[in-house]
Amino acid sequence: MTLYGRLNVTAEREKVGSEKAVYALEDNSSRLGLKGEEDLGGGLKAGFILEHGFDPTTGTATATASFWGRQSEAYLSSKFGMVRIGNFGSEAQLAVADWVSMHNHDTGTSYDKLNAYVGANTNKVAYRTPGFVKGLTVEGSVAEGSATEKRSYDLAANYELGAIKLGAGYSKQGEKKELGVRAIYEMGAYTFGAYVQRDANVFAAGNRNNLRLAAMYTLGASEFHVNVGVAGKAGDVASSKATQATLGYNYNLSKRTKVYGFYTRVNDGAAKLYGDDFSSLAVGVRHNF
Repeated sequence: MTLYGRLNVTAEREKVGSEKAVYALEDNSSRLGLKGEEDLGGGLKAGFILEHGFDPTTGTATATASFWGRQSEAYLSSKFGMVRIGNFGSEAQLAVADWVSMHNHDTGTSYDKLNAYVGANTNKVAYRTPGFVKGLTVEGSVAEGSATEKRSYDLAANYELGAIKLGAGYSKQGEKKELGVRAIYEMGAYTFGAYVQRDANVFAAGNRNNLRLAAMYTLGASEFHVNVGVAGKAGDVASSKATQATLGYNYNLSKRTKVYGFYTRVNDGAAKLYGDDFSSLAVGVRHNF
């Protein structure tokens, strides 16, 4: 069994709409986890993952009242693939948006606010293919519905070919659905990333297009980041277009610890589908263990 985790905290100057700027400490998806695996012989393995999300600034649980609410799953794996059962996030989102948010792992106040996340994380069953094709994995899942939520479906594919890394994801829950494709290209000290997403009935009734571009330049222990997203009009909702831009700098003190800073800004349309205009200037530290 392995104990692992991450503490990721920022000090920020934040401004929402026309309100006065405030100073705050923010959690950036900090977590504490346990994982383990048992070899059952004949290539068959059983394992589990338990993850607790918490806010280091207060010590309280985040997102859910359940202690293991971030992730709690059991799995069986063999040469025929992996079957997962439990509570875990969307593989479609991980295959697309998570890859492109390189500056801070799609967390905190600089997370991808324009991305459409569809489906439930709990009561899920998933199957992940083995590497029949080198560099390619495919995973599909179904999450049980409830009295208030319909059953949801999730499908994702990831393919790596040297410096090129591709991904695609599709999610559906009732009338809500999204389809996205992603590409990453590594060229020496430079990394370029992009995704395109088409969603329906998520932020408003009707279809919407979402595009995000990102770039990273590394120089020794330093990383320089830029990330820009543009969301088109949602259905027939007037003034629903929005943009988000982030500039970031990371300095890696070691493989596990970094200090960093960023400026992020969301320009929301008059329809306010994403909350409101928002900006933040932040400095932070992240430590993995």
